[in-house]
Amino acid sequence: MRHNRVHVALLTVIVLLLTDGTIAAQTFGSLARQNVHAAFGNDGQSMWYSVNVPGGFEYYKVDLESGEKSPLLDVQKLQAALANATGQKIGPADLLRLRRVEVLADGAIAFDSHEARWRFTVAGQLGKLEGPPAEVASLFTRSKRSNQGGEAIRLRIVNQTALPIQCVWFATDASQRKYQSIVPGNEIVQPTYAGHVWSLRDDRDRELLRFAGDDQTGDVIIDQACLDLYQAFLKPSRTKRKPKNQRSGESRRVSLQQGNLWFAPEEGDKVALTEDADDRISYRSLKLSPSGRYAAALRDQRPAEERVIRIVESSPRQQTQPIVHELQYTKPGDEITQTRIVLFDLETRQAVDVPHDLMENPWRIDRLQWLADRDQLTCRFNQRGHQVLRLFRIDPVDATVVPIAEEASDTFIHFGRHQMRWIAGESQLLWSSQRDGFRHLYRYDVATGQLINQVTQGSWVVREVIEVDEASETILFSASGIVPGQDPYYLHLCRVQFDGSELTVLTEGDGTHRWEFSEDRRWLIDRFSRVDLPTVTQLRRASDGGLVCELERGDCQAMLDSGWTVPERFVAKGRDGETDIYGIIIRPANFDPSTKYPILENIYAGPHDSFCPKAFDVLPRDHQMANLGFIVVRIDGMGTANRGKKFHDVCWKNLADAGFPDRKLWIRAAAKKHPEMDIERVGIYGGSAGGQSAMRALIDHHDLYDVAVADCGCHDNRMDKIWWNEQWMGWPVDASYADSSNVDHAHRMQGKLMLIVGEIDKNVDPASTMQVADALIQADKDFELLVMPSVGHGAAETPYANRRRAKFLVRNLQGRELE
Repeated sequence: MRHNRVHVALLTVIVLLLTDGTIAAQTFGSLARQNVHAAFGNDGQSMWYSVNVPGGFEYYKVDLESGEKSPLLDVQKLQAALANATGQKIGPADLLRLRRVEVLADGAIAFDSHEARWRFTVAGQLGKLEGPPAEVASLFTRSKRSNQGGEAIRLRIVNQTALPIQCVWFATDASQRKYQSIVPGNEIVQPTYAGHVWSLRDDRDRELLRFAGDDQTGDVIIDQACLDLYQAFLKPSRTKRKPKNQRSGESRRVSLQQGNLWFAPEEGDKVALTEDADDRISYRSLKLSPSGRYAAALRDQRPAEERVIRIVESSPRQQTQPIVHELQYTKPGDEITQTRIVLFDLETRQAVDVPHDLMENPWRIDRLQWLADRDQLTCRFNQRGHQVLRLFRIDPVDATVVPIAEEASDTFIHFGRHQMRWIAGESQLLWSSQRDGFRHLYRYDVATGQLINQVTQGSWVVREVIEVDEASETILFSASGIVPGQDPYYLHLCRVQFDGSELTVLTEGDGTHRWEFSEDRRWLIDRFSRVDLPTVTQLRRASDGGLVCELERGDCQAMLDSGWTVPERFVAKGRDGETDIYGIIIRPANFDPSTKYPILENIYAGPHDSFCPKAFDVLPRDHQMANLGFIVVRIDGMGTANRGKKFHDVCWKNLADAGFPDRKLWIRAAAKKHPEMDIERVGIYGGSAGGQSAMRALIDHHDLYDVAVADCGCHDNRMDKIWWNEQWMGWPVDASYADSSNVDHAHRMQGKLMLIVGEIDKNVDPASTMQVADALIQADKDFELLVMPSVGHGAAETPYANRRRAKFLVRNLQGRELE
């Protein structure tokens, strides 16, 4: 017992240190040879890269043909020379920020650093080169979406302009969020991730530049020269307009003014094509046909009454009196905006009556465009309920509407993952479908609507179409489950011909992959990892995926020495006795195999994706929870995405399921193999959809789960946002919504439950948590409720609520108090 008390005290110290993420960052920072930044030489024969090592970085050059690598430079000599030339202290991190590195003919290297361009010779001599550096220019981007999975970085942004600058972050879903502002002459430090997109704007919200940091980005110096470079960067996109069809917007002949569509003939006054725009009716997506004769747009008619929810912020930081927040928040079953296509003949100035009998009750009409070489309009139609998806071709001459491609499902079509691409000069179409049980690509003839061929097929999933090469008639795409014997969630890069031949997997290693190409597309940097394998970085031929050489292999020994434990991958059969269910097991620091540990599941079972980690990561929250004295598990059960259609369909009108029959079998199988897992003490926690599932464990599955913490849960899908819930629960609202409601079934709850909610949650209506709390009270059920004032979605991840959650789990699963 004495040993156990010391063990618990040590774990408590580790947990408290981990709370702010500092130790997690330090732990991941001790991972050596993990971060490889590569660049290719102008000669097409060589490349160079930097890699982090204990105490600094190393630089190498690689012969692309032979795969031989050798040191690129003497780091210590360069560090001393740069310090002498700049008069500044140069640390190892400064050498990571060398940009635009170029190997010169005499073996010297040129690079940008410290606001200048330099030349460093083989003999160790450093000198300045003429011309301004382009450190920031190499980061410019037009993207409005951040990429996922990049390394943590810190940007020092310096404002050397005369304008105040506002930093705006683009999320992975293209939503925007304002961060710090910088007055002229000042600077800030902004933590972010490689691949995340930032927009810098003036005080009128005009964009000055947009960039994406990488794992070498340090200083971002913004001056007038930088802004001029960004304008030059944008010029190619301005000149690469589509032909006269102006498919991407308005023109001088047709335009949107005061909400209506207007036509300006070559002679005479402007003519209003529509006159009904008002508070409810609006027009958008105006497109002019290639000949200029026709114009098309989308007409939106909003419901007479739209749902508005009001959220009271009881304790605002900026004032004494509460604030009432109002937001439009459409819920399942509500009336929605009705969208129709409007089409006009500009010669006659008359509307063309487009039949909508195949487009009734739309959830969305999008992808409105004219085909490049003819006056034929196309659009994609998703019917409300997400069971019908069609792509139409519309002929304005005779007002015919003809389907090019069509999908129908008795359950749902995962609209957010649907892929389509025009190919072969828009005479053909790539279209994704799960009609054979897996998401694959199909090729259609646009003129006839006939299927030409199924491009991909097999018991695996196309995840994304990355690139289409018209000249070689090849498609570059990512896939999971395509390599036999590997975890079916691992991402791989693949290529296939339009006709489905010559399918090639360009990545090979047993792990989930990230990749980047050389500018000439001849070479591929392939990075793969697993939860139990640090990143392996390889150089491959892009033509066939052939391995040229291994560049680096991550080393996590320092992390292990610090007490970090490697997650264990574990597989067990699901409810059907056949399907493999994948998950991971995370043990505490100073794990003792002779000790019984309660099991704690971190759950998120949203059907829009899969969530069990696959790539190597420190997983700070999971390790924090494990270090409390738990064995933490994470599992992807049936009903989640990225497997086959049958696997996914389990969620249909059945969000209460959350894969629990599979999770329970997995946990019991893991405990049977690992006797240190105490099957008699099992807890669960989750947020948002995971909060709904965590509570549901105590309603339907209290034969296994004893304790649950549910944060910001959508406890009744009728209370949550329409777009997410109708995708899985369907329309119209029926008895299945009540069947999955924690509110309606609260009286069946058994076990120890803690509810957490942020009072100004604008993602999941916080009334959902209050309603389930009321139902528990009406059923005379004991539970804990923590309401976090002035906190939004994900309240349990705040330091206070995280501590309260930890204390609740320790008290009820370990029988002790966490100080």
